[in-house]
Amino acid sequence: MKIHEYQAKEILKKYNVAVPIGKVAFSVDEAVHAAETVGGTVWVVKAQIHAGGRGKGGGIRLAKNLDEVRDRASEVLGMRLVTHQTGPSGRIVKRLLIEQGMNIAREMYVGVTLDRTKSQSVVMVSMEGGVEIEKVAAETPEKILKEYIHPSLGMQQFQARRLCFGLGLNGEAFKNGVKFLLALFKAYEASDASLAEINPLVITQEGQVLALDAKMNFDDNALYRHPEIVAMRDLDEEDPLEIEASKSSLNYIKLDGNVGCMVNGAGLAMATMDIIKLAGGMPANFLDVGGGASVETVEAGFRIIMKDPHVKAVLINIFGGIVRCDRVANGVVQAAKNVRVTIPIVIRLAGTNAELAAEILKKSGLSFLVADSLKDAAEKVTSAIAA
Repeated sequence: MKIHEYQAKEILKKYNVAVPIGKVAFSVDEAVHAAETVGGTVWVVKAQIHAGGRGKGGGIRLAKNLDEVRDRASEVLGMRLVTHQTGPSGRIVKRLLIEQGMNIAREMYVGVTLDRTKSQSVVMVSMEGGVEIEKVAAETPEKILKEYIHPSLGMQQFQARRLCFGLGLNGEAFKNGVKFLLALFKAYEASDASLAEINPLVITQEGQVLALDAKMNFDDNALYRHPEIVAMRDLDEEDPLEIEASKSSLNYIKLDGNVGCMVNGAGLAMATMDIIKLAGGMPANFLDVGGGASVETVEAGFRIIMKDPHVKAVLINIFGGIVRCDRVANGVVQAAKNVRVTIPIVIRLAGTNAELAAEILKKSGLSFLVADSLKDAAEKVTSAIAA
C-alpha cells in the first residue's frame, strides 16, 4: 500500500524524524491558509500524487508571497501531472502540501527496504540526492553506501555513524544525521513499511538534517496491525480494477499489454508473463487467484480482465496442487458462461486430475483452446490475437 508524501511525514514525525513544517490543502483557499499557518516568507507548493518525478513534471513550485501561493496552487491543483512513473495518462492533482522554504546546503539520499537475498533490512545512503537512485545504482554504484540491519538487534549507533561519516557530515550536521537515521529506521520497522525513502535528504545552512521529501510503502499483509495507516489509503490514486480485485481477495496489477493472464501463485504468474513476452505477446495484467481457486474467484478474475478494453485474449494457467484441476475447470466453465467471454481463451491445466479437467473443458460446449504446456499456451494465445 502506498500513501502520500504528507501522510508519510506525519508518520515520520511520530518517531522524531525531522521534517519541514507543512500542511495539506485540498483547495486554493486552503493552500493560502496553510501558508499563513506554516509561517515564513517562502513556501513550496507540492502536488500530492502516488508517483515520483513531480518536480520535473511541474508539480512542485516556489512561492515568495501569499499571492504567489494562490497563483501556484491554482496552477497545480487540478492539473494532469505526467511523470516517468505515472505513464502518459498522468494523474489529476487533488491535494497539495504547502511547506516552509528551506536554506538548503546539501542534498543527499537515504532509503530503507528489505534485501530479500540477505533476509535483512538495508539502509542505503548516497551523496547523490534529488536524482533517481536507480540511475545512481546503475552508473555509479560505488556512491551508494549500505548497512545491513540484523533483525534481532535493530540499527546500531555505530552503523548510523558509519553512514554519516560516509556522507561526509561533520559537526552539528553529523550529530543530527545519526539521530535522523536511527529514527527513520525505527519508523520503518514499527510501521511494517516495505520502503521508507527520503530523496532528497537535506542539510540546511543551520546544520539541520531534514526529510525534504518522503515516500513510504507498506506490507499489505501487516496492515491489520495498523488501522491508522489503512485509513490513509487514497482510492483516487489506485486503478479501479485493482480496487475491485482487492475486494475479491485477488492479487491484480494492470499492465499495458493485450493478453489477459489468470494464474494461481505469484511465481507461476511471473513465469507466465515472461513466456508470453518470449512468444511475442504482451501481458495485460498480473492476476493471482490464489491456491484455492473457486468458481467465485475465477468468475471475479474474468470480470476484472474483461473490463480492460485492451485485452484481446485470455491465458489461464493453473497448477493443481492445493486445488484440483477438475474443480478449476468447472469454475472456468461456469465463469465463462456467466461473464459471456467473447474473446479467445487459452487454458493450460497441470497437476491433480488434469486429465479429468481436460474432459470437462472438452464437453463444456465452449470454444476453449487447451494447451499441453506453458510454451504451447503462450504460442496459442499470441496466435489467437494475430488471427
